[in-house]
Amino acid sequence: MSDRRAMDTTTQNKSQATLAEWKAFLAENGPVEHLDAIFVDMCGKVRGKRLPGSDCEKVFTSGIQIPKSLYFLDVTGVNEDIYGMGVSDGDPDGQAWPLSGTIALTPWGDGQHAQVFMGMIDEKGAPFWIEPRNVLQGVLERFTELGLRPVVAAEFEFYLTDPQRGEGGAPLAPLNPRNGRRETANEVYSIDGLDSYADLISTITRYATIQNIPSSAATAEFAPGQFEINLNHEDDVLKAGDHAVMLRHLIRAAAREHDYRASFMAKPFVDQTGSGCHMHVSILDEEGRNIFDDGGELGADALRHAIGGLQQTMAASMALVAPNVNAFRRFEANNFVPVNGQWGYNNRSVAFRVPTGSPEARRVEHRVAGADVNPYLLFATVLAGIHHGLSKKIDPGAPYANNASETPDPRLPRNVPTSLEALRASDVMRDYLGSRYVDVYTRVKEFEFEKLYETISSKEYQWYL
Repeated sequence: MSDRRAMDTTTQNKSQATLAEWKAFLAENGPVEHLDAIFVDMCGKVRGKRLPGSDCEKVFTSGIQIPKSLYFLDVTGVNEDIYGMGVSDGDPDGQAWPLSGTIALTPWGDGQHAQVFMGMIDEKGAPFWIEPRNVLQGVLERFTELGLRPVVAAEFEFYLTDPQRGEGGAPLAPLNPRNGRRETANEVYSIDGLDSYADLISTITRYATIQNIPSSAATAEFAPGQFEINLNHEDDVLKAGDHAVMLRHLIRAAAREHDYRASFMAKPFVDQTGSGCHMHVSILDEEGRNIFDDGGELGADALRHAIGGLQQTMAASMALVAPNVNAFRRFEANNFVPVNGQWGYNNRSVAFRVPTGSPEARRVEHRVAGADVNPYLLFATVLAGIHHGLSKKIDPGAPYANNASETPDPRLPRNVPTSLEALRASDVMRDYLGSRYVDVYTRVKEFEFEKLYETISSKEYQWYL
């Protein structure tokens, strides 16, 4: 959350799930064997505590104590003692409470289980500034001040892989359940490709329905074993973030049930296309009108200003939308992945696409992030850029009509160290995300990169030994 912003205690209390809400859930669904108290860390990983059915009520009456450091673990789950937080201060607990509207059945596994999202508060009862969900909340408050309401949707690409690994731990394409042969063909938009995995896709749909997650279209993507599943547009952006987190979680669970592994790694195969997370955004005013729509084919000035803000914050946002070494491997020329800040109408080669459709549904598709992104931080980053563009009325230049992906922009960070430098140096992103959060995030990712850099690859032995 931005340093100068904090919800008051009354607002925080209104966001808590009450014991009555829990009892109503039990009355509708019956008793549960356990309840998962869910937290989402900096890397977008689902963490938490599992409580037996007999202890569930305590979550709603007393909350949960859990280390604050959960929110600044690196991707390996390690707390590196960031700015005196962690080992130096004794790794203290924080107080967390269940969030209203997030109780749901957990349909995978054996028995009757449930889950609830948790939110941490600080010593004054305000949302804890380092929680990614609260970082997003801070950005949303900027829109509320203007009488505006974002509407967002996410699309996740992912790979199904064989549970067995290849040489050196490399992933293997899955075995087709119809013929038992390993997938080798590109099946983009193939109905046969979907039919082959119909049982798994049905399980994903069933899980999403049970958890009230508004998933919609499923498509076969470019590479062998690659798919995409979309989420519907939502005007409750925090809930949309919850749904994006859980969609990935349930896809992994469904894949395990069918003896596959689902990977949201941005670039698991060197010779195949990467997996992205495309985010769609429109903005409504107090009357519910889309401010990007002026009734014409090109959209309103607000649409172009929003894109201008996204262009201006793109370099600083790369550390957030491409959060690791592998994520940067996705940015290749001529591969439908943005390599510059161009925008255009109905053009998949640009970073910021304006899809076709009715003027009332005019929106921006942000195509930069990888599928391994933290959804809360993706939404916060994109909305920060849009708000910045609207506030400053930034001109994005002319739309691009040709192939924009053949000309990489040398000003954009192309690796982790330069992306962290760009984020650290951005006064705009510090203002929207909170300066303390930018410092902690970049330090965690710096540690993570340094640990990976200490590993000697097999290629180095081949070349230099």
